[in-house]
Amino acid sequence: MTLRLSVLDQSVSLAGSSEDAAIRDTLALAEHCERLGYARFWLSEHHGLPTIVGSAPEILMAAIAARTSAIRIGSAGVMLPHYSALKVAEQFRVLEALAPGRIDLGVGRAPGGDMRTALALNPNAALAAEDFPAQVRDLQAWTGAGRHAGITAHPLGAHAPEIWILGSSDYGAQLAAHFGLPYAFAYFFTDGVGAEQAFALYRERYRPSERHPEPQATLCIWALVAASDDEAQHHALSRDRWRIDRARGALGPLQSPADIAARGFTAAEAQTLAPMRSRAFVGSVATVRERIDRLVAQFALDEVVVNTWAHDPAVRRVSYALLAEAYGLSARRT
Repeated sequence: MTLRLSVLDQSVSLAGSSEDAAIRDTLALAEHCERLGYARFWLSEHHGLPTIVGSAPEILMAAIAARTSAIRIGSAGVMLPHYSALKVAEQFRVLEALAPGRIDLGVGRAPGGDMRTALALNPNAALAAEDFPAQVRDLQAWTGAGRHAGITAHPLGAHAPEIWILGSSDYGAQLAAHFGLPYAFAYFFTDGVGAEQAFALYRERYRPSERHPEPQATLCIWALVAASDDEAQHHALSRDRWRIDRARGALGPLQSPADIAARGFTAAEAQTLAPMRSRAFVGSVATVRERIDRLVAQFALDEVVVNTWAHDPAVRRVSYALLAEAYGLSARRT
């Protein structure tokens, strides 16, 4: 069975560039990944962060829909407690009208930022998170048949967005199983911690739905591929530095690996990074493919979603191209 590969992009800002340039680079990367043969291109939602600046995935999805013709486009995800389920359903029905049969609606419960920002988005944010299951139920109805609670979510059409539940804990896995929806685990967020239990719960408790009679699950990993292990590890220094800085509350744009290498890491920082690096999907094609293949076998996957950060946009493009070649993705002509 051929493994499908997909992409999660977060519109990461880069030191020496501007935040708006990160948005435009996301559009260019979507076109690049469609040409390479990736199955999906997903976009995250974050707020108030100077590193991850993709704050409106539904708008980016519309722009990508206008520039592509085959790749599925999705949110990973819309942070549903910030919004009305009806409004999200309407937005994604419009997107489905623009790109029929190509829209994924990934939803999550997390705020995608700090609580002060969450309260600015929705003054009832704390209570709204408790209503997440009801919101998913309503969203499923409005994106399915279209009519629910005496209200119709327009525009109606031959296709409907495919809902995914996103998570990094047992909660999302059990909710996806209850509603009979596909599930994506943020493996990159936890370095894999909790993934086995979440998958087991999802598959054991899955309740078949009309659209999804069988469970459908994937993992999203962080990976960076280059011509050699050393080159890939050098470019991964940008994310290494970001993870260390994030732990102490210092956030900013992604820094150059050359600058980071010149400064180095303290002994304590190096000790913190060591276990992270041992589990990382970073290296040559052979190194990364071997690690992905082990993951695929462990979780019985037929699709893996890949998130890649690099200070140089060209490095990201090469990484995705090398992975596409390694797994024999079918390049598309546009």
